[in-house]
Amino acid sequence: MSTPSVVLAGGGTAGHVSPLLAVARAVERLVPEARLSIIGTAAGLETRLVPEAGYRLRTIEKVPMPRRPTRDMLQFPARFGQAVRDAAEILRSEEADVVMGVGGYVCTPVYVAARRLGIPVVLHEANARPGLANKLGHRFATFTGVAYEGTPLKGAEWVGMPMSREISQLDRRTARTEALQSLGLDPEKVTLVVTGGSSGALSLNRSIQDALSDVLGTGAQVLHLTGRDKAITDDFGTLLELPGYHQREYLDSMQLAYAAADLIIARSGAATVSEVAAVGLPAVFVPLPVGNGEQELNARELVAAGGALLVKDEHFNKSWIRRNVLPLLEDRSLLETMEQQSATRGITDADERMARATLRAAGHEFDDAEAGQ
Repeated sequence: MSTPSVVLAGGGTAGHVSPLLAVARAVERLVPEARLSIIGTAAGLETRLVPEAGYRLRTIEKVPMPRRPTRDMLQFPARFGQAVRDAAEILRSEEADVVMGVGGYVCTPVYVAARRLGIPVVLHEANARPGLANKLGHRFATFTGVAYEGTPLKGAEWVGMPMSREISQLDRRTARTEALQSLGLDPEKVTLVVTGGSSGALSLNRSIQDALSDVLGTGAQVLHLTGRDKAITDDFGTLLELPGYHQREYLDSMQLAYAAADLIIARSGAATVSEVAAVGLPAVFVPLPVGNGEQELNARELVAAGGALLVKDEHFNKSWIRRNVLPLLEDRSLLETMEQQSATRGITDADERMARATLRAAGHEFDDAEAGQ
């Protein structure tokens, strides 16, 4: 058969770009001769991450739907129409056999263009509460995969979250000792990892700082990823240093933190929740207190399974940490139970599930050997 041409669309944030790249790599593993290209905007993280991953990026204008009556609302129809035409031109030039989208502003015009050209659409929704682009695309998609089982897209298939294989294939028990050594941590101590993401979370940082003496008093050690320009300092303005407390602004290789941790405290972005479940890591989730509540929804299934705790940002303080986190750090059996429950919700092959659905929509037939991989 002819070589499939796969066009992937998405961008803006790492939450869109990371799963998109994971699917792209899975397509290459399954069909090395496949032709791949990616459509994004000229303003998102895709402008850096896509070329770094070795893929060609084509761009169209970012055209967000105005939420209030403004001058932008009057200009929206013309701008959106142009974005659809630009997307259609890219799809024609790439001779696309299928479009695989992950949502975000860039995807809506790409989905519309693909439908007009008769090109099948496959999409992945990362959040428990679907975005507008994927709500639209799902109406005519050939296949829709979702990261969370309860995502309200009728007929969608629960496939999990596509993620890097460094994380999805991580064996925490095997990698633990080397990860602890790499991070300069004590292999004999229970390890708590705290992260607010690459940009950090000031409220999490403050609460952890307030409760730090109690946390360290359990005999545990803390790896605190504070976020860029959010270092924790002492009363004299110097970097806080305490026995058992290790802080970094960020960590490029999060698989090291996952392997080293016995417990993680984090925001509940879709990628973080899915990665934690995939590696079977007990967690405390503190959803971002802004937005439409999707972070709380993201965490609910894992919390219900017993693999994580959930606390509102406003309630995450020294008192809550004392009541809920310290008992976990002091009793490994509690963490082991959470670990087992977390792993029951983890899916480690979402990238290949989405890649297969994409290639099938493009007309690629898998033989028995490929189907068993």
